[in-house]
Amino acid sequence: MLSALSFLHLKHSKENSVKPDNQKSIFRIKLSRWEYWPFWAVYWPFVPYWVWLSLRSKSFFFFTAANPEIEFGGMLGEAKDKIYDLIPDEFLPKTIRFEPNISSSELLETLNSNGIIFPFILKPNIGNRGWMVEKISSKIELEYYLTEIKVPFLAQEFIDYSLELGVFYHRLPNEKKGVVSSVVMKELLHVVGDGKSTVAQLMTDSSRAKMHLETISEKDPILVNYIPEKGEKKLIVPIGNHCRGTKFLNANHLITDQLTQTFDHISKQIDGFYFGRFDLRCSSIEDLYQGKNIKIMELNGSGAEPAHIYHPGRSLWKGYRDIKYHLDRLCDISIANKKEGVSYYSTWQGLKALLEVRSYNRSFRKN
Repeated sequence: MLSALSFLHLKHSKENSVKPDNQKSIFRIKLSRWEYWPFWAVYWPFVPYWVWLSLRSKSFFFFTAANPEIEFGGMLGEAKDKIYDLIPDEFLPKTIRFEPNISSSELLETLNSNGIIFPFILKPNIGNRGWMVEKISSKIELEYYLTEIKVPFLAQEFIDYSLELGVFYHRLPNEKKGVVSSVVMKELLHVVGDGKSTVAQLMTDSSRAKMHLETISEKDPILVNYIPEKGEKKLIVPIGNHCRGTKFLNANHLITDQLTQTFDHISKQIDGFYFGRFDLRCSSIEDLYQGKNIKIMELNGSGAEPAHIYHPGRSLWKGYRDIKYHLDRLCDISIANKKEGVSYYSTWQGLKALLEVRSYNRSFRKN
């Protein structure tokens, strides 16, 4: 997020921002590493397979039965606050929903009365790949955010636990034990100083960071001109989203019976949840296994990915294998829930939901 002083410079100093001069290099990086490909480029081969799963389940919208208590099964357009209502308080950061026209003073008064202080996280209630998710550290940053946000949003206490993970869990509704099928460790975008180079120069030397240099230069010109001391780790983006530079590391070696038992325990307390990914912060791996000091930042439903597939250098074919496995489990769970009396969305309901999501996405792009 921007520093307070950077906000003052934001609208007046773009001409002084650092811009990468190696767009061709960035293009080659994106082309050669499939983890950077757009969603459609990765998933288009699964269109025929989705048709097959639809025939098998007898509905194109079979996935809506996977998580009966989550809108659209958690595929698209689900409201975060409604999902948070399903999660036990012990696993949730303090979170409050606001309308976009609220004043900064009113918002701060509400937060303070609920024990939320700077820094905190602001994010749209209906999000899209990290859009408008920001860490807010000052009133200046808050006021700027409020001028930009045009949709209902959430304020969430900042959880300063050392580890950020994504844990994928699925369970058939008639079975007591589920499966942890994917664990990803998130390494936030950062550089390590050499005592003489600016953050911008250090970002240029990193194939991952250089793709975000222009954006960061415009948002935080003070940061990119800062010279970190030798060995100093300088955080660039405090949000654990892949499209904002976070490195996703395969941590499937952490999957054990104990981890599965922990997420069986957590998941069974969430009504109507059988398939998806927990994006969480925890204080240590030991606490993760024991189910202690865990805060769930997001719970993603049927649209969730097994994010370990984006580990740098991981084979595309291995990624496809893992995607197919999870699509099969999604279909299995949906069919099982259907047999238990859960209805799929009708074609009309499904198309209406897709159109609403499309309309929402178009509206925020205009903003």
